Order: sequence, then structure tokens, then C-alpha cells
Amino acid sequence: MAPPAHSSRSPSPSQPSGKGEVSDLKSQLRQLAGSRAPGVDDSKRDLFKKVISYMTIGIDVSSLFGEMVMCSATSDVVLKKMCYLYVGNYAKVNPDLALLTINFLQRDCKDEDPMIRGLALRSLCSLRVPILVEYLVGPLASGLKDSNSYVRMVAVIGVLKLYHISSVTCMDADFPAILKHLMLNDRDTQVVANCLSTLQEIWTAEASNSGEASRERDALLSKPLIYYLLNRIKEFSEWAQCLILELVAKYVPSDTNEIFDIMNLLEDRLQHANGAVVLATIKVFLHLTLSMTDVHQQVYERIKAPLLTLVSSGSPEQSYAVLGHLHLLVMRAPMLFSSDYKHFYCQYNEPFYVKKLKLEMLTAVANESNTYEIVTELCEYAANVDIPIARESIRAVGKIALQQYDVNAIVDRLLQFLEMEKDYVTAETLVLVKDLLRKYPQWSHDCIAVVGNISSKNVQEPKAKAALIWMLGEYSQDMQDAPYILESLAENWDDEHSPEVVRLHLLTALMKCFFKRSPETRKALGIALAAGVADFHQDVHDRALFYYRLLRYNISIAECVVNPPKQAVSVFADPQSSEIKDRIFDEFNSLSVLYQKPSYMFTDKEHRGPFEFSDELGNLSTEANVSAQKVEADDKDLLLSTSEKGDAGFPANGSAYSAPSYDSSKSLSASSTSSDLVILETGVLHQASPSLAIDDLLGLGLSTTPAPAPAPPLSLNPKAVLDPGTFQQKWRQLPISLSLELPVSPQGVAALTTPQALIMHMQGNSIHCIATGGQSPNFKFFFFAQKSEELSKFLVECIINTSSSKAQLKIKADDQNSTQAFSVLFESALSKFGML
Repeated sequence: MAPPAHSSRSPSPSQPSGKGEVSDLKSQLRQLAGSRAPGVDDSKRDLFKKVISYMTIGIDVSSLFGEMVMCSATSDVVLKKMCYLYVGNYAKVNPDLALLTINFLQRDCKDEDPMIRGLALRSLCSLRVPILVEYLVGPLASGLKDSNSYVRMVAVIGVLKLYHISSVTCMDADFPAILKHLMLNDRDTQVVANCLSTLQEIWTAEASNSGEASRERDALLSKPLIYYLLNRIKEFSEWAQCLILELVAKYVPSDTNEIFDIMNLLEDRLQHANGAVVLATIKVFLHLTLSMTDVHQQVYERIKAPLLTLVSSGSPEQSYAVLGHLHLLVMRAPMLFSSDYKHFYCQYNEPFYVKKLKLEMLTAVANESNTYEIVTELCEYAANVDIPIARESIRAVGKIALQQYDVNAIVDRLLQFLEMEKDYVTAETLVLVKDLLRKYPQWSHDCIAVVGNISSKNVQEPKAKAALIWMLGEYSQDMQDAPYILESLAENWDDEHSPEVVRLHLLTALMKCFFKRSPETRKALGIALAAGVADFHQDVHDRALFYYRLLRYNISIAECVVNPPKQAVSVFADPQSSEIKDRIFDEFNSLSVLYQKPSYMFTDKEHRGPFEFSDELGNLSTEANVSAQKVEADDKDLLLSTSEKGDAGFPANGSAYSAPSYDSSKSLSASSTSSDLVILETGVLHQASPSLAIDDLLGLGLSTTPAPAPAPPLSLNPKAVLDPGTFQQKWRQLPISLSLELPVSPQGVAALTTPQALIMHMQGNSIHCIATGGQSPNFKFFFFAQKSEELSKFLVECIINTSSSKAQLKIKADDQNSTQAFSVLFESALSKFGML
């Protein structure tokens, strides 16, 4: 069989066929530059398209600048647009080349065709080259007086571009005064809207430096201007209407009559087809009537129909935006929307984000009269093939139950979920049952009867397993197999990969179970405490150690601490404070409503971080992927009293020491049960064999092994070098080895008036600063250091708050074992500076 013939393929028009392609374009453009032959414009178009396509995919065609400018001498608008696009792209990075464009752009600004005049003026202002500012003033002044509205509209925006290039030139040319005159007298509404937008931006920026600018900014909220814009609002485009309505929302009427006049003028805007206009109008209505309670409630009734109409019509994105604002209103006045709950039922073809928000709406509008219908609908979603929606539906049912609506029926529904034998349904239901038992302990008998039939092996999600463990510990007296289930979990300690959730709950549950059923739980508690003390996760390690010492001190006191009499939880904490909610309401019709947080939380540098990579640094995991064989800690972190340290024979200088090693294969084997079993009786905790070295850690003096030789002192390389890119990459990859919070002395606070002094001091101690940022009272520094004889490095994030006099340190290291020694060096350097 003959091989297939090679197909001849023409090269793509967007890819150069060879290195000489740009040179060929240059020669072809030069040939056409002065030609007046018929069809020459068509040839230019083809060449211009090639140039633009190359430019778009990143090929440098700046060498064609002169030829492109020469070929722009034409009346073809399409050629003009492509040439302006080319010029605007290369002018900023090549200011010298931009000088070549001034003559032909200024010439085009005087063209007979208003379209070309406008395009040329827009391109001239878009060059953004400071050395060309003097060439902008004349064309802009002429454009603001042009007879064509399109040219005037472009010129107004050009003034704003000029202001951002050179504010002094803009103010000296008195352009704001011209714009103010245009805003009040121009017949074209788009020109008026552009003037309003430009003046707002210019005067807001100038207000901090000029009292006159501040007065001009306040004049935009004067009654004559507001009424002038409102009377013409129907003539404006949707964008311009939103701009005007945003301005009106800031206006403070003098009396109630004026409030009603404004609302009457805007009444028909609530029926507008554009959702943005409707939301902007609603914001005006809500803000004007905040101080009039009765009228404010009537406004809620009035705006309900337009909002529900927007939800049911339009794109999913619009529905989501409107639902977000509806959710905010429902949280403030749930009773007003309780009869409209069916509008928030999910449709089969809606995207997940819309369904999720509707479920939140159903939770918010639930009350005594509609709970049965809402819960019935939610239970249907729980059997949905869409697993995320099923999860959200179960959570919604639980939230309604916690609101004390029809609890009896809801508990029955939740217990039925546990019998569905679907892993995700069981997991979500267990979490909810735990919260319900905290609030309604009287339902414990019914719930425990069902929960007791669930095998812990079938529950894999950390939160669900933690909820099951909590119930096993809290109600172990009512669950016959509770100690044995907890024992099996303790024996599989190393198989659990969520220490911050499951292991912490397991330790507490075993303690509770021990106080209720001591003989059956003794072995499991010993295994868990031994494994917990040797755990590499700091919280688990500390809690196990705390429980161990508590039992060693006094079992009765331990029971009072771990398992005291509890009262039912009346109200669960709201994740958002009322102040935050009010702030979001003030920012109605903005992204704050959709993000459910005030704007300063996602715009201010204090919250975003001053560095390019600070957002990524804040999201890094703090879980260290290190061996669990050793846990090193400072004496003060391990809660040992001075007397205990002395009894244990620890050195007085607070050097680090090793926690007991934990070998699960040994501690869990049947042959070693007698030696590893921790015996708890008469308020004293001790071991049958010294093979499990917890007593050594507690300072009982039972150690049979000699103390390890002291590590050599750590020395740093004074000439260490690290580029920012490598620092950022290593910061992402390395886990946090140590976190500290240190007090800052008054001298240290005073010294931070010049942060550079701290940077120079640390460099003198071979600790180098790679980035700084922030402003008073929060200062942030990123340091790095390197071992003198090795390539391993230490990375430090140091955040100093001068108002609270606290310094927070996060240390990451290539060599985890040297972290403590480096921490001592770092603190010593800060102390020498007078910081601590």
C-alpha cells in the first residue's frame, strides 16, 4: 500500500512563514505608501490585517512603524482604525516612535469626517507618553467645542486621560471648568454623562489637595444639578442612568417632600428592562427612606415584584446578581418575602451557583407557616443526582431546624436521610445531627438509636467522622459499642489524615468515654494519648499532653474540665456581625453584595497584602509534611512548671528535647498490650513499662537513655543571595516550621518610624530583607538567611503591629531540624535592635 501523499497546506495568515516575512511586509508597505493606483486601499487592508495579526500574537512588528504611518494617509476609515490600533500599541513602549505619529494624528483631528476626527483624537490621547502632553491640549480644546457630539464625547474622556498623564497640564488648561459648562448646557446626553463621570474622578482625586476641588465635588450633589439630571434621565443610556442614580443615592434631601418628589420621578425606572437600572433605583429608594420606618417597609413591598421578575427572566448571571441582592433584603426583612418562597424553588436547568443561592433564600424565608412546604421541597433535592446540590439541601434543612421551626418533623426527616445509605448524605446528616443535639438534647434518645447503627468505616469525610466521634463520646453511656468503636479508631491512628479535625475529637471523645465507662476505655485512651503526644501536628500533640498531665494531676478535676455539665446551645454564632451587614447594605448594587463582604475587605492593601505574591502566601497550608518520629518544642510550649523541669533534669536554658517515639505496630500488637497499657487509677497516671516514654516527657525521671549531645551552634552566611522569584517559589512549597507571636517594646515601636534601620541591622546579623510593605500600624517584612556551610535556607515573614505591640513570625526552612536554632538567632537579632 502506497504511503499517503503529503497534502499541500498554505501557511496560516496569522503566522509568519519565515524570518524575512516582516521585511517583506516592510517593502510592500513602502511601495504602497505613496501610490494612488486603483485598488491600493484593498492591498493596504490586506497588509494591515497581517501586521495586526502578528502584533496580536506577540510578534514584534515595531520596525514597520514608519511605513504604517506613511500608509495612513487615506480616507478609508477601516485603514485608519487599524493604523490607530497599531500606533496605540507601540507608542507607550517606544516613545521616540510616537513622535512620528503626532503630525498625522493632529492632521486627522481636523478632518472633515467627524468619525475620523473622533478616532484620531481618541488615539492621540491614548498614546500616554508624557513628553507628548503639550500636543494634546490644542486638539482637546478644539474637540470640546466640536459641532459633532461624537467628537465632544471622545474629547471629554480625553481630558480624563490627560489628567492621568499630567494633572498639572489638565488643571492649567482649565478643562474642568469647560466640562462643567458642557455638563449643564450640552444637548447630547452621552456628552453630559461623560462630563459627569470625568468631573467626579478628577475632583475626587484633587479634593485631598485643594479646597476648591472639594467644594466642586460637593457641588455635584447640589439640588439644582440633581433635579436637572433627574428630569432628563429618560433621555440617557442605561449606563448613564446608573451613573446618575449612583449620584442621587448620595444626595441628602432637605425634607420628606423632596424625598417623595425624587421617588415619584424615579417610579417608572423600577419597570425598566435593564437589571442594573432597576437595582440602582432600588438603592436610591432604600437609602432615601432609611430614617422613615413605615415608608421603608412600603418600599420593600414595592420593589419585591420588580426583583422577582428579574430573577425569573434573563440570563443565569443576571438571576444570580439579583438573587444576591434579594438575599440581602430577605436577611433584613424575612417576613416580607415569606409568602413568595415558591419563587426560590430550583429549576432543573439552572446552574449550581443559582441553585445554591436559592437554597439560602429558602432557608432565610422559612417560618411557621411555610416550613413544611419548604422542607418537603428540600428533601426532594436531597435525593438529587447532583451531589453538591444534595449536600446544600441537607444543610438547608438543618439550618431551618436550628431556627426552631417544626423541629419534630425535621428530625424525623434527617434520621430518614441516615437510612438512605448514600455516603455523602450520611456525612452531611451526621454533621447536622450533632448540631441539633447540641441545641435539642431531648432528641438524643431517638438520634442515638439511629446513629449507633452507622459503621465508622463507612464514614470517610473528616467533618462527618468528627461529628460521629463527638456523639460517641458525648453519649457513650447510651451507646453500648461506643468504647469499642473509639478503640478501633485509636488503633488506626496513623490511617487518619485529618489531624486538626478527627484526631482532636477522638482525644476528647475518649476522655469523655473514660469518665463514664472507665474499664472499657482505659486501653484505648492509653493508645490515643501515646500516639497524640508523638503526633507531628502541634495542636494534637499539645492537647494529648494537656489531657495526660490533667489526668496525672487529678482525675476529678480532669472530669470537670473535659466533661462538665452542659447547657443547650440557644443561638449559634453568626459568621457576620451586624456592623458588617450594615456596611454591605450601604454598598447595595455593588460587588460587596455578591461577595458578602464590605469592599474594603477585597480592595484595601491592608487586607490584600502589599506584595504581588502575598495573596498566595496567605493561602498556603500550614501543615508540615515532616516525619512524626520526633517533636521538638520549647519548654514554655509544653506547660511544664518550674518544679517539674527541675525534677526532670532539664537544662535551665530551655533547650529543646524530644517527645517519646510512637510505633503503632508495637503499641497495638497483642503481645505488647501489657507493656504499653496506660493504667489510670487513684488520680495518678503511670506506665507498666518504660518502653512508652511519656513519663520521661512529664519529668518523672524515668529516662534510661542518656541525653543527646548538644547540636553545634548555627552560623549564617553573611553573603547569602536569593532572588524574589526563587523566594516566592520556595515560600509556596515549604511548610511552616514555626509560628511565634512576640511582644514589641516601646523602643521597638519608636524605631519603626524608619523601617530601613531594622533592615540594615538584620543584614548585619546575616539575615537579609527581600521585600517590605504596609504602613502604620501594620508593617510587613520578608527575610531570608542561609547556613554558612550549606545551601539550606530559612524564610521568614515578620508582621509587626505597632498599635498592639505584637510581632508575628512565620519561619520556613529547608532543614526543619534547624528551625529552633534559627528562631533563637532571629529573636536575638531583634532584641539587639531593641525591638523585644
